[in-house]
Amino acid sequence: MKRKMEETKKIPVTVLTGFLGSGKTTLLNHILNDNTHGMKFAVIENEFGEIGVDEKIIPEAVDEEVIEVMNGCICCTVRGDLVEALKRLHKRMDKFDGVIIETTGLADPAPVVQTFFVDEDIPTMYSLDSVITVVDAKVILDRLAEEKPEGVENEAVEQVCFADKILLNKTDLADETKLKKIEGEVRKLNPTAPILRCMHSNITPKELLNIRAFDLKRVLDFDPEFLDPDQEHEHDATVSSVSCRIKGNVNQHMLSRWIGRLIQEDGANLYRYKGILAIKGVEEKFIFQGVGMLFDGNISDMKWKVPESERENIFVFIGKNLDHQWLRDCFEACIVSDQLRFKVGDKVQANIGEYTNGTIKKLWDDGNAYRIELDDADKTNVYAPIDVDTYVKAR
Repeated sequence: MKRKMEETKKIPVTVLTGFLGSGKTTLLNHILNDNTHGMKFAVIENEFGEIGVDEKIIPEAVDEEVIEVMNGCICCTVRGDLVEALKRLHKRMDKFDGVIIETTGLADPAPVVQTFFVDEDIPTMYSLDSVITVVDAKVILDRLAEEKPEGVENEAVEQVCFADKILLNKTDLADETKLKKIEGEVRKLNPTAPILRCMHSNITPKELLNIRAFDLKRVLDFDPEFLDPDQEHEHDATVSSVSCRIKGNVNQHMLSRWIGRLIQEDGANLYRYKGILAIKGVEEKFIFQGVGMLFDGNISDMKWKVPESERENIFVFIGKNLDHQWLRDCFEACIVSDQLRFKVGDKVQANIGEYTNGTIKKLWDDGNAYRIELDDADKTNVYAPIDVDTYVKAR
């Protein structure tokens, strides 16, 4: 009876893993926003880049005191930080009922899981409830088949092998034939883990929480050296991340053109990209993310809480053979300069197929440099997205 009581005092831990862009953060937000499980969570966020993005879009309802953020690969360079974070959180265990660890998409889950068995203190504080792996139906077959340099692990394969439950996400981006092929390939690697299909990482939390699914014996069967703390671990050196944090406001039109060209020309090498941007003339944050050539970006409902002059843009790109300086330079070129050529009331000519007389009515309207009222009978309003003669010039 005493042993059972001690077991119940341990805090359950759920590890969310999956390759870059598979939908882990979306899943985490679904769990945190769900009110059916009645649990409060401490969250450990891990990002591969130097600058974190995901922690800035975790729901504001989550108690900030129980959010830990670690930048770097959780399975190697910051593994010691994971142990320390868990110990810090345990001192505030009265504030939460469980811990969720979201690993970077480039993490091999083995060292993360190993933490709960080889450290002296952690096994007395926590119990590993399950490893949940999210796979992207659009790209997972390519990721599993990707050949790595000698000695380098394929993280996508490791993530599937360690899963206690697998979420086959983005099923709307694949037909039934492809979905069955994915399930077949996944079962070759992990024949015991249930596979749940979903879209937008939308799954009932009861399928994932307090399921007591982790089985150490199963792991030791396919990785007999799992409990050896000195196992080698090596990442693909061609994969890197470039991060940028810069104050200013972005010209939405220039940004859209650059992102569009970047994805078209280099999408195959872009594993993951995401960011939060300040668009000139827009009060809400622009949040974007993407995987390869699939881009998603929109004006959110999250308003900036600082003056326009203090807004800060952040982005992270992760991929193969990235030109770090070029990416930073291109982004900085999208930042709006403080001075526009015209002011409200100036008489100009707007290019609407031909140059037509008009008057500047507003500066920086809905992300456009100018709103111009034409000198026609209807007083038509048009926009000049950029302050160049191509769109608007002096009379």
